[in-house]
Amino acid sequence: MQALKSKNIAGKDRSPLIWGLVFGIIFGFLLQKGGATKYDVIIGQLLLTDFTVLKIMLSAVLTGMIGIYLMKTLGWVELSLKSGSMGGNVIGGLIFGAGFAVLGYCPGTIAGAIGNGFLDALVGGLAGMVIGSGIFAALYPRLKGGILRKGDFGKLTLPQLFRVNDWAVVVPVAVLIFLLLTGLERAGL
Repeated sequence: MQALKSKNIAGKDRSPLIWGLVFGIIFGFLLQKGGATKYDVIIGQLLLTDFTVLKIMLSAVLTGMIGIYLMKTLGWVELSLKSGSMGGNVIGGLIFGAGFAVLGYCPGTIAGAIGNGFLDALVGGLAGMVIGSGIFAALYPRLKGGILRKGDFGKLTLPQLFRVNDWAVVVPVAVLIFLLLTGLERAGL
């Protein structure tokens, strides 16, 4: 770990960026190996005929959830929560869904597909992300005080909402995800 600690000019620790890059490369590699960067696999997921993407994402959620909360319990990390709202989730979901429906890729799989050399991801996906981000940035000043704040629920986690220990939510959710993954495998999906 000490080898990854490096300081930038301002004296700030850049190791979180280095770790983010390392884990991003690993995640991209696993997406590619799992087939989630292939258009046919993603369309199969949308048509509910191929559950590869769902299994990959649920496995990532399960691993990440347990890992993050274990590190939090051990005092290795502090969670930095961001405020959320129903309006922001709806707008984000619509933008994400529109791009996903038109091109058949999500941002993570676009990056992996570009790495595979898929021209549709490079031309359509990358251009779509840049244009979409630009449009959102241009509209943000008008949206931030209005629809993006509708249904504001602040910096709230499920354990805080239910007023329980983190593990009282993590363990049942982990069990449910594991059972769902096992069920999908047994069903041959």
